[in-house]
Amino acid sequence: MHAAIRTQEMNPAKLTSLFRKQFELCKVSPGQTVAIVSDLGTRREYIQAAFAAADEMGFDIYEMCVNMIPGWTKVGVPTIGKCKGTLDALMKCDMIMIFHVPLFAKWLREVQQAGVRVQMIIDAPDDLEQLQSPPGLKEAVVHAGKVYDAARNIRVTSPHGTDLSYSRGEYPVMIQYGMADEPGRFDHWGVGLIHTFPNEGSARGKVVIMPGDVVILPYCRYVADPIHLDIENGHVVSIEGGTDAALMREWLKRGEEFEGDKDPYAISHLGWGLNPQCRWDSIALYGDAPERSRAASRCFPGNFLFSTGPNSQGGGKRTTRGHYDVPMRECTIELDGKVVVERGRLVDPKMIVPEAKRG
Repeated sequence: MHAAIRTQEMNPAKLTSLFRKQFELCKVSPGQTVAIVSDLGTRREYIQAAFAAADEMGFDIYEMCVNMIPGWTKVGVPTIGKCKGTLDALMKCDMIMIFHVPLFAKWLREVQQAGVRVQMIIDAPDDLEQLQSPPGLKEAVVHAGKVYDAARNIRVTSPHGTDLSYSRGEYPVMIQYGMADEPGRFDHWGVGLIHTFPNEGSARGKVVIMPGDVVILPYCRYVADPIHLDIENGHVVSIEGGTDAALMREWLKRGEEFEGDKDPYAISHLGWGLNPQCRWDSIALYGDAPERSRAASRCFPGNFLFSTGPNSQGGGKRTTRGHYDVPMRECTIELDGKVVVERGRLVDPKMIVPEAKRG
C-alpha cells in the first residue's frame, strides 16, 4: 500500500508540541526571529504548528512562500534570491525553517556564513515524531565527526565485492544530528549522520550495490538486482547489472549538461548513519513515498552512504543535478586501518546511541 494513503499514526494535535520541542532543541528563544521558507507544496499544518509554538515560546516568526514546488530530485535549485529582498531578509533573521531541500544552492552558503542557522523539514508527521533527535545523538555524531576528520585514508569493503578506497582532507567533514542549534548550522530534522567529500580524483576501486540496499535519491526503492560499479580517478567509469543498473545509468546520463560531462559520475559525499530511530525497513513498513523515506532510510546506524554528483556544499565546484544517494548495508569502513563500522554495525561505543521508545 502506498504511504500516501496509509493512516497517519501520530495524533495531529501533537504537532504544536512537537514543533515547540524542535525549536527548543534549536535554542530558539524570546527576542529571536525565525523565517519560514515554504513552497506551494508545504503542509499547511506544519506552518500552523510552527506559528502556534512561536506564540507559546514568545519569539517572532513569519513565512516566506516561494512560487514553486521544488522537487526532491532537483538539488541545487535556487529558490531564494531571484525575488528582490528575499535573501536580504533571510540574512537578518536568527533561524530559517525551510520545507524543501536547499542543499548545493549558493544562497544557503551565504546565510550560513552570516551566522544564520537553517533547519530543514521534509519528512512526514510520523517521522518527525519518531526520528526527532534522541538524547545522546548529538554527542555521538560530534564524536564520529572528529574521528572521521582525523582520518586521511579510508577503505570500504563488503562480503559482496565492494572494495573502495579514497583519501580525504581537501573538504570538511559535515555532521548532522537533527537540530540547527549553533550559529551558521544547517541540519535536517530526523537525521543523524556524518559525511565528507573525497579528495578530487582519489576514489578508486569497486562498489557492489546489493539487493536490499536503498536508492534514496532519486527513486526511493530497494535495489532488486546487483549493481557493479568500477571507479577510477574519482569517477564511476562503468555501471553493470540489470534493471537497477539501467536506472542508474539513465538518471546520471540525464544529469549530463554537455557531451562528455563527467560531473554526474563523480563520487560525492561518503559517510555513515548513526540515528537509532531510523530503520532500514522503513520503505517496507510505510511505503515508498519520499516524505516517509528521506531521513528514515538514509540514516539507519551503520549504513555506508554512497553517492555521486555535486560537491559544492563542501566547497567544491561541482553543481550537477546528476545526484545519486545509496545507503548500503553490510559494509565495513576502515579509517587509516581502524575499523569503525563492521559489516553494517557500529563498533565504537561512543557512536552507539540507545533507541528512544516513542508513540
